[in-house]
Amino acid sequence: MRTTLSLVTFLGLVTLPLSLAQAQTAPAIPVTMGFDPAAIDRKADPCVDFYQYACGAWMAANPIPGDQSRWGRFDQLQDNNREILHRMLETEAQRLAAKTPGQSATEQKLGAYYAACMDEKSINGKGITPLKPAREKIAALQNKMALADLVAYLSRGLADPLFRFSSSPNARNAAQVIADVDQGGLGLPDRDYYFRTDEKSVEIRSQYVAHVQKMFELAGANPAEAASEAQVVMTMETALAKAALGRVDRRDPEKLVHKMTVKELEALSPNFAYARFFAAMNTPRFTSLNVGVPDFFKAMDALITSSSLVDIKTYLTWNLINSNAQELSEPFQRENFNFFRKTLTGAKEMRPRWKRCVDMTDRQLPDALGRKFTETTLGAEGMKRTHEMVEEIEKAMAADLKSLDWMTPATKDQAFTKLHEVMNKIGTNDKWESYGSVKVARDDYFGNTERASTFEVAKRLSKIGKPVDKKEWDMSQPTVNAYYDPQQNNINFPAGILQPPFYDNKMDDAVNYGAIGSVIGHELTHGFDDEGRQFDAKGNLRDWWSEADGKAFDQRAGCIVDQYGSYSPIDGVKLNGKLTLGENTADNGGLRLAYMALMAKLGLDKPGTAEPPKKDGFTAAQRFFLGWGQVWCQNTTPEAARMRAQTDPHSPGGFRVNGVVSNMPEFQKAFACTTGQPMVRGPACRVW
Repeated sequence: MRTTLSLVTFLGLVTLPLSLAQAQTAPAIPVTMGFDPAAIDRKADPCVDFYQYACGAWMAANPIPGDQSRWGRFDQLQDNNREILHRMLETEAQRLAAKTPGQSATEQKLGAYYAACMDEKSINGKGITPLKPAREKIAALQNKMALADLVAYLSRGLADPLFRFSSSPNARNAAQVIADVDQGGLGLPDRDYYFRTDEKSVEIRSQYVAHVQKMFELAGANPAEAASEAQVVMTMETALAKAALGRVDRRDPEKLVHKMTVKELEALSPNFAYARFFAAMNTPRFTSLNVGVPDFFKAMDALITSSSLVDIKTYLTWNLINSNAQELSEPFQRENFNFFRKTLTGAKEMRPRWKRCVDMTDRQLPDALGRKFTETTLGAEGMKRTHEMVEEIEKAMAADLKSLDWMTPATKDQAFTKLHEVMNKIGTNDKWESYGSVKVARDDYFGNTERASTFEVAKRLSKIGKPVDKKEWDMSQPTVNAYYDPQQNNINFPAGILQPPFYDNKMDDAVNYGAIGSVIGHELTHGFDDEGRQFDAKGNLRDWWSEADGKAFDQRAGCIVDQYGSYSPIDGVKLNGKLTLGENTADNGGLRLAYMALMAKLGLDKPGTAEPPKKDGFTAAQRFFLGWGQVWCQNTTPEAARMRAQTDPHSPGGFRVNGVVSNMPEFQKAFACTTGQPMVRGPACRVW
């Protein structure tokens, strides 16, 4: 299922599918608890390298599996959950094959989708023929004015050529949904991949062109034709990339908000029939929309004008093949893996077919997989404790706001208003999608995927012109992640993350506050980071800060930029402090808020309160910081480390952990660190 750009700020973990009707009978697979004494490197000094201390033994004992490019404790949880789901889907597929009575329509769809995905013989026998209707439509393109109809046909469920079209809340009136067009059409992970001049980047571009050529050859072109077509693709994508906004600029919402009428968009880019495109997409009628990057659409228009019809067809064909490679026969899947996973991220082998099919079922039919999840994992006690923790951390943030000496009273008042209006969504959906209109056939994997994608696209576009539904989620309940939505001013915690190592009903408060508590504080802080602070309590993009307060914020944020911009995850590459600013701000603020909430929970914020007894040889404060550190234990390939440093707004696990604790006197007190040691940063950075 293709996704569209969003202002939603995610924690940056991994997606974990889970659960079916049989979830209660599937045997649970043990998961390491939030704090694991065996993970600690006892030879390391926590005041020199806390990450190595908290995670060193775990990293030594957990090398990266061949089918992964990064392996961490939440990746372990992903594999555990995937195995449970695997058993469930196998059961549903077998019940479908045996025509077992009592299988619901939703279960039948799950069984049929998974079984069709697992039918490698059938998929391989079809080769590239599933793309034949779309390729014929591309070949039949007679003139450029008909391009809008063709792009609409592809965009309804097959690909996203040239640009992205979806719906989103109106930035100036967040209660209403508006149509939205944005930059797109690139094959490489980021627009800067097309322009970096270092040796490795030049090599990757060469490998990308070779990959495109190979894919065209697999699709039937001879080597000379395929080589020429690959160069066309690279030329056209580079032209689009030149006008695309970079990742740092895209973190400024003001640079992505340009409300225009459809006629104004057509005047901006007259060689693409937008009104015709929107009609072909079967959207509700609208006269105005948001144009994310106007300069991109100017450049796209110039590219359409300057390119031959043959070259445009070549580009569209590549976009079609690339978008659907994983649903085609094994040679396409393998070549897709060779570039995007092996070359770019360092994975050594393709994941087993069943793992890919479990993930695809989760992507295409997420609600069908997630409905029983909260019943089988979190439970009533976990739900109650999590809600209490959220309330306590919100109180801590209110106390933090009140104590600030750099924010004026008028801005503080609006900050309090925004904080009090944050809506919390935790661990459950209020409504579930049934996928009743999605046809799923046991012998048609490609068609199943296309129809599910078409359903999702139509669902998103049907929202245009309607009020925002704040009960909807941007991720499924089985997902191991969390997010803050600045346009809805809510924090969202799917049930998937509310389990070990992030949350454990059987674990003490110190560890839970260090792990899931820091995540809650992280998402809450996103409402007040450099991006989130630009939205008011109602989710509208509006500057509610005084000029002096804005400057004071920027000064403190600049310290974070410089700190993380000095970290190097791999030789020759440093983190982008501006790209990672929001996440680093949220990490620092989130852990501090969680610590404040824990101290209040234990009564240690009041003089004379006795410390709780040590557990596993550690004080409550030490267990809190170990709970934080150990959720980020991970190993990463050099290739993935390079790519993430260039594209990921999240810092690597080691820098997330050490970067935060080096700014916290509370950590330094807990582990008796002294001035001059690496985990005692001077001067310390702090925004919240």
